[in-house]
Amino acid sequence: MTAPINTNLKEYDMTTNVTDAQAVAGASISPTAAALIAQEGVHAAHNYHPLEVVVASGDGAWVTDVAGHRYLDCLAAYSAVNFGHSNPVLLDAARVQLGRITLTSRAFYNDQLGPFVTALAKLAGKDMVLPMNTGAEAVESGIKVARAWGYRVKGVAPDLANIIVAAGNFHGRTTTIISFSDDQSARADFGPFTPGFRTVPYGDAAALEAAIDENTVAVLLEPIQGEAGIVVPPVAYLPAVREITTRLGVLFIADEIQSGLGRTGSTFACDLVGVVPDLYLLGKALGGGIVPVSAVVGNTDILGVLRPGEHGSTFGGNPLAAAVGLAVVNLLATGEYQQRATELGARLHAGLSALSGHGVLEVRGVGLWAGIDIDPVLASGRAVCEELLARGVLAKDTHGSTIRLAPPIVVSAEDVDWAVEQLRLVLADLTAAQ
Repeated sequence: MTAPINTNLKEYDMTTNVTDAQAVAGASISPTAAALIAQEGVHAAHNYHPLEVVVASGDGAWVTDVAGHRYLDCLAAYSAVNFGHSNPVLLDAARVQLGRITLTSRAFYNDQLGPFVTALAKLAGKDMVLPMNTGAEAVESGIKVARAWGYRVKGVAPDLANIIVAAGNFHGRTTTIISFSDDQSARADFGPFTPGFRTVPYGDAAALEAAIDENTVAVLLEPIQGEAGIVVPPVAYLPAVREITTRLGVLFIADEIQSGLGRTGSTFACDLVGVVPDLYLLGKALGGGIVPVSAVVGNTDILGVLRPGEHGSTFGGNPLAAAVGLAVVNLLATGEYQQRATELGARLHAGLSALSGHGVLEVRGVGLWAGIDIDPVLASGRAVCEELLARGVLAKDTHGSTIRLAPPIVVSAEDVDWAVEQLRLVLADLTAAQ
């Protein structure tokens, strides 16, 4: 049995789910949705290519569009909504703080930041927290901290610090971060790029060690690569990285922005192989899907290199974000969400594995996180996601023929089974149409 989640989220009747999905499948996009899509297309920059669904509300693992059709959310805003839409515990924390004060800037103390950073440091087993807003800001902050540590503690000569990264990485889309991406869609026409990074194959500890020299200050990795298609490295890889970085006096920075905070069935994906990095980079789920909250978490001997005035953010550590972040940490401290993701994840992967050879080439992932390689002869990942949309399931494609499933951890076992069944039916229909 899955562990109970104390959020008072309602259980959904499976018959209603199927009926709603059939209604969606037989309906064209509503006039209201079409108008809103057209409005966004005219006035919003075209940096996304959304599926044609206009979401108006959400509850638990389900969302409702402007026409009243319900969909099972199997993306959870790239793990930002790990605890479900409209989670009552998180909404209550936000409402209370909204009525008090939302922003002071770090020019002054506020009564929410101290409790939040204390609880988050305890959850991570570290001393200190650097609060920021977005995941990309956490990555940029981690890079700055690593460089400062390299110059001030390790003794690297000025401006010579380098950081080792992995091929296939996704850490964000700022100018510095795309400088070490190998995704050309993220890089084209955005140069010149920031120097100081070396790329090695993901999962290859020997190549990583060979790339380290006397000026290397850090290794920056995703414990599981999300945007690359939920790529899980060999079991021995992260422990080897930890041993190499410790032995050679290099920081190990784990980008747990997508993989952390319950998604994989543990608090951090690094926990799955017993590894503790020097710095955790956190975001997405830390804000509960309500406000952007991110953080760099580490010990005083590393984060303590920052001095007043050297790094900051007007909104970083604001009272509203801290109040919501504390509520998120308290949810995770019970272990219930991690257990639920483990048990429901096993159910999800068992169902998806049965589709291998039936339009699916490979399934990867852990916990409630799966990357599914669709046979490109059959359809593109985008086409499969569009067919799933018509059946009431929201999913996202990546790299052509891969789709990703990451439902909120509050999803029911029945909903997990139903989502897998919708994928099976989509693949069967596409096969029959060939």
